[in-house]
Amino acid sequence: MSMAQLPENSESEVVFAGCSNAGKSSLINTLTDQHKLARVSKTPGRTQSLNFFQITDSRYIVDLPGYGYSSVSAKTRAKWEKLLETYFDEREPLKGLVIVMDVRHPLKQYDKNMLAWSNYNNVPSHIVLTKSDKLKRGPAKDTVFKVKAWLKEQEYTTSVQLFSSLKRDGVSEVHGVLDGWLGL
Repeated sequence: MSMAQLPENSESEVVFAGCSNAGKSSLINTLTDQHKLARVSKTPGRTQSLNFFQITDSRYIVDLPGYGYSSVSAKTRAKWEKLLETYFDEREPLKGLVIVMDVRHPLKQYDKNMLAWSNYNNVPSHIVLTKSDKLKRGPAKDTVFKVKAWLKEQEYTTSVQLFSSLKRDGVSEVHGVLDGWLGL
């Protein structure tokens, strides 16, 4: 995929980024009530290009390849990195960044890099801590507290929430963020 292949009619886009196994596809499918929109797999790294999901005539959710790019060649990885760099630097309709993290493994280095990029470029960001059903309520809330403390230490204004595709917890909160960014 190249920049020339991206939708020309786009007015607003929100990017979903995260590690290959963080649950991006499940999150997107839950938010859109379409269980097979984004490809879900037990094998990390299935998303291998920028995937645009049209929400309205001119508004899109963009699913990025997962960080870590599990089992792809160095040449493919370099191509993706160049495309993503160009996308983030040049894409006018970009309104926000949703960073998807497994609640059990938050703030990996790639996550921190994305947060630094969004802060530096004044792109609003929102952290969705997925798979919250895998932890008891106390430890899940402790993770939110720790992530918020780290964000405060960095002086980032990123918002944070828990989410479970299985239990559909946090759906309305994510919808609220997306609606604001996409102008819905």
